[in-house]
Amino acid sequence: MNEVEQALSPSTLAEVPEPLATAMRRRGFETLTSVQSAVLASESEGRDLRVSSQTGSGKTVAIGFALASHLDAEAAGRKRRGPSVLVLVPTRELAMQVRSELSWLFEGMRGFTSEVVMGGASIQNERRALSRRPTAVVATPGRALDHIRKGILVCDDVAHVILDEADHMFDMGFRDELEAIVEQLPAERRSHLVSATLPNGVRRLADKFQKDPLHIEGTQLGAANQDIEHIAHQVEQRDYYGALVNLLLLNEGQRCLVFVERRVDVAALTTKLAGDGFPVQSLSGELPQAQRTRTIEAFRDGSIKTLVATDVAARGIDVPNIELVIHMDPPSDTDTYTHRSGRTGRAGRQGKSVLIVAPRGRARVQRLLRYARLDINWAPAPSASRVRKHLRKRFHRELGARITSEEAPTQKQIDYAKQLLDGREPAEIVAALLDLAEPRPVCEPAQISEPRESREQGRPERPGSSGGVRFKINWGGKTGAATNRILGHVCRRGQIRGHLVRDIEIRAEESSFEIDASMVARFEQRVKAPDSRDPELRIVRMAPAGPRGEGPPLGPRGHRGPDGPRSGKPFGKPGKKKKFGPKRKK
Repeated sequence: MNEVEQALSPSTLAEVPEPLATAMRRRGFETLTSVQSAVLASESEGRDLRVSSQTGSGKTVAIGFALASHLDAEAAGRKRRGPSVLVLVPTRELAMQVRSELSWLFEGMRGFTSEVVMGGASIQNERRALSRRPTAVVATPGRALDHIRKGILVCDDVAHVILDEADHMFDMGFRDELEAIVEQLPAERRSHLVSATLPNGVRRLADKFQKDPLHIEGTQLGAANQDIEHIAHQVEQRDYYGALVNLLLLNEGQRCLVFVERRVDVAALTTKLAGDGFPVQSLSGELPQAQRTRTIEAFRDGSIKTLVATDVAARGIDVPNIELVIHMDPPSDTDTYTHRSGRTGRAGRQGKSVLIVAPRGRARVQRLLRYARLDINWAPAPSASRVRKHLRKRFHRELGARITSEEAPTQKQIDYAKQLLDGREPAEIVAALLDLAEPRPVCEPAQISEPRESREQGRPERPGSSGGVRFKINWGGKTGAATNRILGHVCRRGQIRGHLVRDIEIRAEESSFEIDASMVARFEQRVKAPDSRDPELRIVRMAPAGPRGEGPPLGPRGHRGPDGPRSGKPFGKPGKKKKFGPKRKK
């Protein structure tokens, strides 16, 4: 890949091919996003595209521009046994959203049809849909491969294959399925990759199935959306829920996506918020597909304003006008933070990303955001008095707007007002009405205690300052390191359980992690010897000078296979490989 096309400033629809321009105007578009402008301006005709841009920047429509000339030519009547466009996506929600996007974008193109195939749906219904030979098929990898192997999905005529959200597909362990699908596609085809980030594993996979790709970079790889305000509130653990309640009251009426780490926390937090009167639902991987679909639709149409989700469950959510993202549990790395916060501030709209941080976690969050090159505003969590003041101000604004409105009261209202004023002081009547109209929140704002000063705050971080000691390993993101892989290697090599390993942080060349103080001495002794599986990997304790450059130099990581270092479960048998990533459904 020899070329990188940088994104241009947003432009008008003048260069968009018809009938796509007509469809976009009908949807209310007046300008293009930078990545869409870049695709139109690039010499992309006949080229494989590798499009990287931040979440919510319009990458799917950008790829639609690249398909336009082919689909227009195909409308002349070429017969096909199967689709000419195959789009592979990591989740069922994203599959439906991409199909919807392509449907409205190409609605004016003669003969264009599209279908979705995905795990959890009826195979018989999908068989009938594919027998109609749609122009485009949007599929999750597992279900697509099932249909291909059974001869239901015929790929002989696929001219364009698109890997959408490629980084998520790699994270979710779909590499084997993707490679098997690509083997069944015609050699003469165009292959496009769409991703917010391009970690090493994704690059290696893309290099296998793309030929001399043109890299179009809408935003800097992994960069967070500049339309998002990043805020952090340091609060004591006991005040986490109160801080969340006050944030929701302060942003009442706005769509809010709340991230937690575990499924059990999703259920518990949703139940608690619903009990306090908030219109809220949960989204986790254990929900049946029909219920997941209903939940996302309710969030999209505004029936519910708050959605509580895990990182995995939220993948593929594309709901416009999410004004607020709240991180109840800090993200594990910068890419996760970028994807989480990228659910707001989309299509040029402003959004807010708020982290709720315990004092002991402040230094880790500061490092994470520093690696992401983000400016964050550390501010006190909204207090109960601030929430009440905000609600009163909003009420007074609404009352003033109503009084000055050109809409005249009805005669019935005027007659009743005269009755109320008869024999009474006007100020007394107004005061009584104001008391009745005073805003009543769904629940009372919470009292937030003043957080204690973090021992890490205001001075260099020290290993052990949070009950443990930091170590580093010469394995970073450039050589395939991921949180789960680091954890597996550390647990196996140090013969410790996963809960004793905390705060894994991945940089380009190396990574660091914290070991519980109770295991430091034994862990350090065990990792001194070279590892039998990956002898070039070294683990050393970080010196107390600060978070960067501590300890002796580790040297670059040497050999790496296509999957990076091997790893296994703690106490696993030597040489036994482990497949990384969460279990997946077809």
